[in-house]
Amino acid sequence: MAYPGLIRVQSLPVSSDSSPQVPGCGAAGQGILIRGLHNLRPWHRGCVATIGSFDGVHLGHQAILKQLLDAANSHQLPAVVILFEPQPHEFFAGDKAPARLMRLREKVQALRAAGVQRVLCLHFNQHLRSLSAEAFVEQILVQGLGIRHLVVGDDFRFGCDRRGDFALLQTLGDEYGFAVTDTCTLQIDGERASSTRIRQLLEQGDFAHAQKLLGKPYEISGRVVYGKQLGRQLGVPTANVQLRRYRSPLQGVFAVLVRFADGSLHQGVANVGLRPTVSGDRKPLLEVHLFDFSRMVYGAVIQVRFLYKLRDEQKFASLDALRAQLQNDIAQAKTYFQSQQAES
Repeated sequence: MAYPGLIRVQSLPVSSDSSPQVPGCGAAGQGILIRGLHNLRPWHRGCVATIGSFDGVHLGHQAILKQLLDAANSHQLPAVVILFEPQPHEFFAGDKAPARLMRLREKVQALRAAGVQRVLCLHFNQHLRSLSAEAFVEQILVQGLGIRHLVVGDDFRFGCDRRGDFALLQTLGDEYGFAVTDTCTLQIDGERASSTRIRQLLEQGDFAHAQKLLGKPYEISGRVVYGKQLGRQLGVPTANVQLRRYRSPLQGVFAVLVRFADGSLHQGVANVGLRPTVSGDRKPLLEVHLFDFSRMVYGAVIQVRFLYKLRDEQKFASLDALRAQLQNDIAQAKTYFQSQQAES
């Protein structure tokens, strides 16, 4: 199944830092992204930091971030999150790695919204993978960042072959003069809040349960650009989001709510998948059709919130069969929204 696109959406670039910023200041007070150790400057030394993938920035991550921000306020220092691109499990597993919940751009935006002042993104390659735990602390945390306090999860491991643990961090903290604290795993109704569990729930279409662990509805964002207009020919114009990943935690057709930068919300139906009827691409694509909507939105950034799964993606024998199913999907999605309105 596919929603042939009129509009393509690309990932948005995030610039690296090259000038001093006062913690909490910068563009709209949102902080900065620093790409690589080579972009660290003298004014970046002295911070409170945490390390991790933070995929989804779910409630478990938010518990770590709260402890990070509390420590940063206590020390009167910037709060820094250290990320890796690609994520370590993607480096080792390649195309077989689990689907991402967030692209880097979305992750940085979520971290900024949580109050983080700086995000240091390190390229995870063979050199970094081979770095011993001791060398990682000395070269990156001490020499690079001048760290004063490190906050980690209770299961944190680091360094070559994951040989570094909390006990080693405490020893190295004593040696180099920085404090180390860990956070307990967050349990919600007896269940661990984790990216793995959220990914499973999204794949199952259980958005209510996923939202409970995320602390927010699951969304994908992107910028609207011109497409091939095949959807318009089928009577279903769409906005397309190129997910720029080999796998998506979602697959199928969904009822969605789309938010624009002006705050306006619009109901619609979306397909996430490989569009087997019209293309058979290897990389998944998100295509969104908005109900009763005719405004030109090329260049607009949209946030697509997933609410209800209608069906799995499928391949149709003809475009006529596809067109008929699209109309059925739209009718089902509208029925869903009407039922939600009646219950509220």
